[in-house]
Amino acid sequence: MTQRQRPKVYITRKLPDIVETRMRELFDATLNIDDSPRSQEELAAAVAEADVLVPTVTDRIDAALIEQAGPKLKLIASFSNGVDNIDVDAAARRGITVTNTPAVLTEDTADMTLALILAVPRRLTEGAAILADRRHDWAGWSPNWMLGRRISGKRIGIVGMGRIGTAVARRAKAFGLSIHYHNRHRVSAETEASLEATYWDSLDQMLARVDFVSVNCPSTPATYHLLSARRLQLMQPTSYLVNTARGGIVDETALIKYLREGRIAGAGLDVYENEPAINPKLVKLASEGKVVLLPHMGSATLESRVDMGEKVIINIRTFFDGHRPPDRVLPGRN
Repeated sequence: MTQRQRPKVYITRKLPDIVETRMRELFDATLNIDDSPRSQEELAAAVAEADVLVPTVTDRIDAALIEQAGPKLKLIASFSNGVDNIDVDAAARRGITVTNTPAVLTEDTADMTLALILAVPRRLTEGAAILADRRHDWAGWSPNWMLGRRISGKRIGIVGMGRIGTAVARRAKAFGLSIHYHNRHRVSAETEASLEATYWDSLDQMLARVDFVSVNCPSTPATYHLLSARRLQLMQPTSYLVNTARGGIVDETALIKYLREGRIAGAGLDVYENEPAINPKLVKLASEGKVVLLPHMGSATLESRVDMGEKVIINIRTFFDGHRPPDRVLPGRN
């Protein structure tokens, strides 16, 4: 591929240096050095001129933006696993291919899910805050101080038994949790046997019987508020909810209400309905020790970001070599 033939690639956010350097070597790449989020107007100007757009989960690539794309734009190579921020069907109508970066966030997101499963009932952030807050002196160990709840011997219900859900199950089993799951399709007999997992075709019935609920399904129109107010009400008052998938899968208003009323024991959240805005009521609950809040950092490791960048590069090169990119997202997937 000659210098003149190099595709013009517009990257919406700052990526790891090693990824950006390789992008510049291979493509006519426009970088975002200061990592400031691009406005819809800036994105519109980019899609009017670029051959490839490389957005992230924070960019809204809707039908209106896609309609403003110039004739050269043929590929949207998303730096993300989820593509709920991209109107894939609108892109297909314009002859634009969409790709993502699957299977590279699995282990890191599963690690963070387990971290939240541990952090909430064992009151880790509360304990850490006491030592960090110099206004309070720690008087030392006491038999009844900072009592939490045991993890081992409890049941976990995994909502969405894909790559990440299965990785969470492996980790949870190692911590002595009994594995239960709800999924559109039952996993293989081999997977079930290795995890000693119990399948529930009814999400409602599973929610009423487990001590932890881990949300690991993709965000689609069908999963919006999958954990609705009615379903959250089915959870036991001693149970905990952890969400490292997408905020919109859980009815956040109902979750706040039930946490406040003590109808759910606690929650660990890495994602929110209106990111980056966080509901002040959640922040208050966190200050009271009922919730652990993280700033969407489930996949935030250097290794995962570099792996994502490599997948984006492979998808772009494969596409402009005249082949189908390995991580193409098909229209109508939702």
